[in-house]
Amino acid sequence: MEKTAVVTYYHHSGFTVEVMDTLLVFDYWRGENGELPENVQLREQDLAGHKRVLVFVSHSHEDHFDDIIYSWDYQRLGITYIISDDLPIGKRGKRVKPGDTLTVGDAEIRVFDSTDKGVSFYVSLYGLNIFHAGDLNLWHWREESTLREIAQAEKDFYAAMAPIDHLPMDIAMFPVDPRMGGLYEAGANYFVMSVKPRVFLPMHWQGRAEVAQSYARKNKTRYTEVLALTQPREQAELTFLDDQELHIHISAPMPETSPEESEGRLDGLAGSDPFANSDLPVQL
Repeated sequence: MEKTAVVTYYHHSGFTVEVMDTLLVFDYWRGENGELPENVQLREQDLAGHKRVLVFVSHSHEDHFDDIIYSWDYQRLGITYIISDDLPIGKRGKRVKPGDTLTVGDAEIRVFDSTDKGVSFYVSLYGLNIFHAGDLNLWHWREESTLREIAQAEKDFYAAMAPIDHLPMDIAMFPVDPRMGGLYEAGANYFVMSVKPRVFLPMHWQGRAEVAQSYARKNKTRYTEVLALTQPREQAELTFLDDQELHIHISAPMPETSPEESEGRLDGLAGSDPFANSDLPVQL
């Protein structure tokens, strides 16, 4: 049976996933200083026309939560908020913690742990299984941490992954954060190898599009297609025909820039060190 989802990237870890008449919104954020241009921000007209809109907030860190989500006309648009219970009391929505399960419309939602604040989400909807990791990752910080801290980080990560790595997964969004230095992709690699999602989307790459693009080039497997969506409102239309066949159509709206700006942007990426602006003293 053919199943289709449209994944749209916005900023950092913010995505929407449209499946038939339902729209899922994950960790939408416009940026620390609202730098996401207004013409590519998620708007009420993007939510309209769906039978149901589910807005997920994995935790209270400012780069995963934006108060603008509460400005939307939730009654008219049929919005249900599913929020981590570490958010301040008074924030509208169904508060969830690891181990919770709930059903909203046609979506069955399972809530899993994180290795930072909050939770991760697993949503089953119209035969598709969709995962958003929030801040679940192997946060090892090997250039800064002691061996004991690294061992504890690994223990925590594998414990959080244990109830997840056997689940069927069609679409997964997971952190690939270059601030961790040379082994920045360790958590993502484990996730891809153990879970084998059919489509893996890097996120949380700290504005370093080349990091997501490099990861996508190097880490596709026979089981998993890795897609780097790096421009606001870049979309991937995914058509799952059976357990083996997958059709992908990417559409990327191009921002209005001058030829000089575009040339400079490309020159800055060519041959660049993907960790040059890392917060860590990486030795290559």
